[in-house]
Amino acid sequence: MLRDGGNAVDAAVAAMLMSWVAEPLLTGPGAGGYMLVAGFADHPTLLDFFVAAPGLGRDPSGPPPRLTPVDVNFGDAVQVFNCGAASVGVPGCPAGIGTAMYRWGTRRLASLAAPAAAAAREGVDVNEQQGYVYDLLEAILSSTPQAVREFGARTRFTSAELADTIELLGREGAEPFYRGEVAAAIVDWLEPRGGLLTREDLAAYAAVERAPVWTRYRGRTVVTNPPPSAGGTLIALALALLDRTDGPPGVVDLVSVMERAQAERTDAFVAGLDEPGFAHRFLSSRLGATTHISVVDGQGRACSVTCTNGEGSGVVVPGTGIHLNNIMGEEDLNPLGFHAFPSGRRMPSMMAPTIVLRDGQVELVLGSAGSNRIRSAILQTIVGVVDRGLDARAAVEAPRLHFEDGVVYAEPGVDVGPLAAAGRRIVTFRAPNLFFGGVQAVERDPATGTVTGAGDPRRGGVAVAA
Repeated sequence: MLRDGGNAVDAAVAAMLMSWVAEPLLTGPGAGGYMLVAGFADHPTLLDFFVAAPGLGRDPSGPPPRLTPVDVNFGDAVQVFNCGAASVGVPGCPAGIGTAMYRWGTRRLASLAAPAAAAAREGVDVNEQQGYVYDLLEAILSSTPQAVREFGARTRFTSAELADTIELLGREGAEPFYRGEVAAAIVDWLEPRGGLLTREDLAAYAAVERAPVWTRYRGRTVVTNPPPSAGGTLIALALALLDRTDGPPGVVDLVSVMERAQAERTDAFVAGLDEPGFAHRFLSSRLGATTHISVVDGQGRACSVTCTNGEGSGVVVPGTGIHLNNIMGEEDLNPLGFHAFPSGRRMPSMMAPTIVLRDGQVELVLGSAGSNRIRSAILQTIVGVVDRGLDARAAVEAPRLHFEDGVVYAEPGVDVGPLAAAGRRIVTFRAPNLFFGGVQAVERDPATGTVTGAGDPRRGGVAVAA
């Protein structure tokens, strides 16, 4: 798309659509996400099309929602996720794509959708990393007959129904997904199976433009995802705390700010995310299963977009190829308890598309997959580039650590000696693992305009220069 003269947003949207076919377990038309656009003549803008809590117009006296818990074993760590019809929130990807193209796009949406639709019909080979994801999510993929049919071939993914859906989006935009035939198919399939999603939910949904949250770091301006998402605010806090230290931060410094950021994710923090001005008040008072795409075009415009289906609900809507999200069943995104948020409220995601500006020019564009590990992956990549002088590839591939619930998780190559001396509890993985996220980054020299990129090998990422 860049070679054809498209801009960064055209390229990002084309890649988003292709990711529905290349990474069908992690994203798709039933998913949600965020897009951050900055550089060139654009004022930094965050487009929020993340999943919203369902239930508008639903009879509150109905039976309570039932989630289906499953264990996902990363080999050195186990997480519990929930699937089923009651885990489905209001999807946002179609609305996000439609709004992004209206706001920034220069190409017809149908032309961006055509390659992805063709790939869905012809099939895409399942590579080693995606095969691992299939293995991780086996319990979800075998939970319904429709999921078994859609994802039963573990060597090549093909879906004529998904191809039709992608072509419909390219031809008619987002409208059919929220007020038309696709919306009706989704609700009619979910309702008798215990789903909470209603026609009112879909009709009321819209992508929303927001002002990003920002912080200063080593003379740069870092812009990232604002409330009601949680991850960007916590990354901004961690960077601002590190900015007070002299020299490149060590592992003890990194874990310390990770611990501080996690400690701030209280019930009050999560409940307050939807309040106007929350990020400014929060930062001032303290400082006083996902895909990511990063693009920089020849004019210096940057687009950073992160989308997720969670781990997927296991619910595939017949006739559409749409595997619906399980965001309402993700414990990480429901710290106040499942189905505690009011209908229509955007869920408090950890996803944080991020752009680092130097003297007003784009220097680094990045984001990550990885649930709660997103914020630690992004933090360490920024530190690698800014503090340690690494190029994008070296910063992305460097071994990572993550702090959560009193435990430091570390990849091979992390010097855990200082952490052990500080009395930290440490779990060392035997090999690099997608548990630690999947950062996709583009670095741009503001002086020369030269760009380099890196796709995270933990998730089979790739970088391409046009």
